Amino acid sequence: MLGGGQLGRMMAIAAAQLGYKMHIYCPEEDNPAEQVSDQATHASYHDPNALERFARAVDVVTYEFENIPVETVNSIAKYTTVFPNAEVLKISQDRLTEKTFVNKLGISTAPFRAVSTAEEATQALKKIAYPAVLKTRRFGYDGKGQTIVRSEAGIQTAWADLESDEIIVEGFVNFDMEISVLVARGQDGVVKCFEPVQNTHKNHILDVSIAPARIDQNLKDLAISTAKRIVENIGYVGVLTVEFFVSADEPKLRVNEIAPRVHNSGHWTIEACPASQFEQHIRAICGLPLGGVDFVGEAQMTNLIGDDILKLPEYLAEEGAHIHHYGKFDIKPGRKMGHVTRINPQRS
Repeated sequence: MLGGGQLGRMMAIAAAQLGYKMHIYCPEEDNPAEQVSDQATHASYHDPNALERFARAVDVVTYEFENIPVETVNSIAKYTTVFPNAEVLKISQDRLTEKTFVNKLGISTAPFRAVSTAEEATQALKKIAYPAVLKTRRFGYDGKGQTIVRSEAGIQTAWADLESDEIIVEGFVNFDMEISVLVARGQDGVVKCFEPVQNTHKNHILDVSIAPARIDQNLKDLAISTAKRIVENIGYVGVLTVEFFVSADEPKLRVNEIAPRVHNSGHWTIEACPASQFEQHIRAICGLPLGGVDFVGEAQMTNLIGDDILKLPEYLAEEGAHIHHYGKFDIKPGRKMGHVTRINPQRS
C-alpha cells in the first residue's frame, strides 16, 4: 500500500480479513494504516532503491490517495503488479486532463477553460460567465486549491490566492445535490456498483453521506451506467469513485470529479454491504471475485472532524452507532479523525 492514511488503514483491515498481510510504504511514521499492518517502509516516494526493495517484497501494490507521483508507480511496476495502473493517475491528477477525458466519453461536466494568467482567466470568464470557480489543476481536495469568483474585480485576488499558473476556470453549476457512485472492476472485467450516495459538506469537507441517494430510479441508473463507462474505458482494476452534481436543469447529471481509489462517501459500506468498498478493492486487485453490493435499509455516515472526536464517549453510548477511530491523536481543525455509521433497516 502506497500511503498511510485512514483509507489505507481500512483497506489493511479488509485485507487481513481475507488472509492477506499489508506492507505500508509511507514517508511518515506512526501513520493510521501502519498501526494495523504487518510491515512498513518509511522512505520518500522518490527513493528508487527503497521503492525497488519494497516492490520486490510484495505480490501486488495499490495506493490510497491519488497524488502519488506517476513516476513512483511506474518505478514499482518494473518489479511487481500495480493496480490501478499509472495511466489513471495521469488522468485524475490534472483537472484539465480529467474533464477532457470525461467529455470525450460524451459525459457532461461543468464548462471549463485552461488558463495560465489572470488576463486569460478574465477572457475565459467572458464566455463562461459569473459566478465561476478558479481551481488549480493539481493537488486540490477538501476545498483546497479553489476559490469562487463572482465578478471581474475579484479575479486578481483569487489568482494570487491560488499561487499557481496552471488553473482551470470552471462554470458554476447550480446543483440540487452532490452524489457519488463507487464502482469496482475486477481483473476479469466484472463491474459492480454500490448504490448512489447523497453527500453534504461543511466547510468544503464531506460531513454526511446518506445511502441510497434520494433521487429517482432513472437518475440512479444513469449515474451507475456513467460510472461503469468510465472504468471500462480505462481498463480500471479496483474501486473508483465518481462524484456528480444533480440539477433540476439539463443536463441533470454532471461529473464533478473522479477519484481512483476508495472514498470517504463509501465508508457506510463497511456495515451496510456484504463486501465493503475496502474489501471490494482488495478482492479486485488480488484477482478474487467481487463481493455483493446490495443492502437493506438506509445508511448514514457522519464524519468526525477535528474536535468532533472528543464526543466519542457520546457516540459509544449510542445503541446502534458504529464507531471508527482512525488512530490519529493530534487533533487539528479540518482533520478527519474518524466516522460514525448508523443503519436504519427501513428505507426512507
